[in-house]
Amino acid sequence: MTPHPPHPFERVRPAEVREGRRRERERGPTGRAKPPPAAQAPPPVFRDPALLGVPGAGDRGAPMEAASPAGPSGRQPHAPGSASLLLWIKGKLFTWNILKTIALGQMLSLCICGTAITSQYLAERYKVNTPMLQSFINYCLLFLIYTVMLAFQSGSDNLLCILKKKWWKYILLGLADVEANYLIVRAYQYTTLTSVQLLDCFGIPVLMALSWFVLYARYRVIHFIAVAVCLLGVGTMVGADILAGREDNTGNNVLIGDILVLLGASLYAVSNVCEEYIVKKLSRKEFLGMVGLFGTIISGIQLLIVEYKDIASIHWDWKIALLFVAFALCMFCLYSFMPLVIKVTSATSVNLGILTADLYSLFFGLFLFGYKFSGLYILSFTVIMVGFILYCSTPTRTAEPAESSVPPVTSIGIDNLGLKLEENLQETHSAVL
Repeated sequence: MTPHPPHPFERVRPAEVREGRRRERERGPTGRAKPPPAAQAPPPVFRDPALLGVPGAGDRGAPMEAASPAGPSGRQPHAPGSASLLLWIKGKLFTWNILKTIALGQMLSLCICGTAITSQYLAERYKVNTPMLQSFINYCLLFLIYTVMLAFQSGSDNLLCILKKKWWKYILLGLADVEANYLIVRAYQYTTLTSVQLLDCFGIPVLMALSWFVLYARYRVIHFIAVAVCLLGVGTMVGADILAGREDNTGNNVLIGDILVLLGASLYAVSNVCEEYIVKKLSRKEFLGMVGLFGTIISGIQLLIVEYKDIASIHWDWKIALLFVAFALCMFCLYSFMPLVIKVTSATSVNLGILTADLYSLFFGLFLFGYKFSGLYILSFTVIMVGFILYCSTPTRTAEPAESSVPPVTSIGIDNLGLKLEENLQETHSAVL
């Protein structure tokens, strides 16, 4: 019997309806059938490498890693410890900022060396011993340049405004600076060279103590170690002087001479701390201008009192005048450049750096005054420089209280500024990585 087509009104079974709707969904709005989904890759099968005989394989169930250029034992190659240590030392101790600080400190040492050589020439060759007159010329140069510059400033930086507010403070600062220079030179007449060189280092711990309480500087262990190393270098230098026979003056009153050295070193520390405070909080021009003004007045008065007869007995000629000019220029350069170095480092680091000034004087004295050479001089210079580099390698912290009467900083001036900026850049770079 031939099957006839279904009648239009014949009831369609539900299974056929569901099948038709499913096919319409697969075709979509375009009426075309969708392609079959791509076959997914089977999940990776992790086998235990130990069962496969791979040497140095890990534990069972550990994920497999990319192949590495390991040796037969499977260990990763490591850089030698000595090479990494040298790279760390190079990056820590021989940065651009530390090298710049060393160069600036040695430039100041050469200025001090120039003042020592000219003074010794005046004393030994021409019998001229007038330290106050020499300092007076330096203060006059500071007055003519920096004090006059302050006189033409406007606003609160003007000379008259500064004198109205802080005149008595700068009188004390000028007195400390003048007397520090005078007492150290005068001490050579009473005590020995060894005592002066050793006791002059007393100013460094005094300076650190004043920086702790006045400038709120906070030191780390490395700084105390560095100071001890520098003082060890000074002791080596003194030992070299004794072995070389430079200890000729036995001193006629050692106790008075030692007291003068201690007072002079302490006054130097006071002057340097005040200098650091003014340079970093106020301005370099104000410090030099005020020191030039009151230093000229105080040294001029003291000059008339204590050195009038010595000046009158000088037999002037062009050589003596040239030595006075050379001394004044070296001292003027020292006073002009020291605030620049202190601004980017600190008064303590500057005083550690200029410990080499005596060694430079000794080296020049080998040719000018017939000194005997000793290998301990080289050792002393090396030890002092190692201590100086150690001190500069780590910046100090500042613990200034929240409520402080310190005026706001007008320009960036913090202890070892370059090192702190370098550390911040390294920390930022590490954070980005």
